[in-house]
Formats: sequence, structure tokens, C-alpha cells
Amino acid sequence: MTIAIFPELPASREHAPLPAPPQLGAGAGLALFLDFDGTLVEIADHPQGVVVAPELPEALAALSQRLEGRLAIVSGRALATLDRLLDHAPVAMAGSHGGEFRPVGASQVEPLADPLPKPVCQALDTFAQENGGLVFEAKPFSAAVHYRDRPEIGEALHDFAAALAADNGLKIKHGKMVVELSMPGSDKGNAVNRFMELPPFAGTRPLFVGDDVTDEDAFGAVRRFDGGGILVGPMRQTAALWRLDNVAAVHRWLEEQA
Repeated sequence: MTIAIFPELPASREHAPLPAPPQLGAGAGLALFLDFDGTLVEIADHPQGVVVAPELPEALAALSQRLEGRLAIVSGRALATLDRLLDHAPVAMAGSHGGEFRPVGASQVEPLADPLPKPVCQALDTFAQENGGLVFEAKPFSAAVHYRDRPEIGEALHDFAAALAADNGLKIKHGKMVVELSMPGSDKGNAVNRFMELPPFAGTRPLFVGDDVTDEDAFGAVRRFDGGGILVGPMRQTAALWRLDNVAAVHRWLEEQA
């Protein structure tokens, strides 16, 4: 079905149920943005441990073609990592929470933010090494520390990262058992905004599918283009308009659009 009117829901939807997302009907003029971890693949204990379904890259390429190029992956991962994991699928991508931007068919990456200062990266790396069981992840425009194996240290890590952010004018993102620092301008909402300036996305109504609080910027961005967000996972306070239960449900929904 095509979408005639998007529902107007209250700003806080922590306990209110959300309906299933719409179908991407032919001729509906919709664009589709997809998060990666927790949306297209299950979250792993280690960033390098994710398992990508063998058929996923080809399925994304086919759906992008059906949507006339109006499909993009918008992830916190670096573009180089996404290319490797998705076997260089010919789809538009934004990595590093929007710090890296690449339209479909483009060979050059457009930076949407400045690189993180090296002393900040070194400080996060040192914290991870000194506390053990933490995983430091350096990206072109951000740096993250994963604490899935050390949940008890989460509060101390948050405090340390918050102080670094305040001292250096940085953005701090709290995801699922991960804390990440980035330069201002590096968020998924800005990536969506940039895509929506360009063909074939311009003038369409965007949907964004994501699972984490780091996707809320994008949920808000698509609303400004008369679109909506699709939350993946348990219900929580969100700007999304629809919900899918888990990664498997996302795959089923995507298969229905083929």
C-alpha cells in the first residue's frame, strides 16, 4: 500500500504500542534508510564478530534498484567496514554516524564532519586498555569504547567520555553497551538531511529503520520530510512511528518489498 497520511503521535511513546510499518508500494515516492547493527545484522559481543547473511548484499542491491536508487545504509560503522561486510553492495552509504557520506555510484567519500582530535582517541584507547575487557574502536570521524563484557564499568566510562566531550566541544553518543565521541555535525540526522538534498532522494518521503538511541536523530530528520521512523526491538520512548520486533522481522519486511 502507499502512504496517504502519516500518523501524528505524541512526542513521548514509551509505553504506547506502535503499528507495523507500511509497504513500499510502487510509485509511492518513498526512500528507505537502514541502520546496520541491530537492524540488518544481530549485535555481536565484538564489533568484528557480526554475521552478515550471505544473501543480504544482493537483496539490498535489488531493493535499491527497485526504489530507483532511493536506498541508503546509515551506520555508525566506517564506510570501509561497511563495504567489506556488505561485499561492496552498490547502494548509497553514510558511515561514522554521518561523518562519511557517499551517494550511490560515487567513488569519493564526502566528509560531513571534521576528524576527531588524536589526543581524544588516545585518551579513550588508554581508558580501554587500563580497565580491561573493553573494546576500543577507532573510526575516521569518531571513536568508541564497547563495554558489553564489562557492564559494571559503564558509569565510569560514561563519566570519562562526558568529561572529554565537554573539554573538547564534542558530541557524545550512548548506544547499546557502547559510548562514542564525535565532532559536531556527525550524526545520522545530518546524513539523512544531506541525502535528501540530492537526487534520487530529493522530493521523496523517507523511512528510517533503526534500533538504537543513536538512530533518534534520523527518526527526527525523516519527520521533517513528511516521513517516519521504524523502531527495531522492544518498545521505548522514541520519535519513530512504527516498530518491528527484531532483525528477523526487518529481513521479512524487506523481503516483502522485493
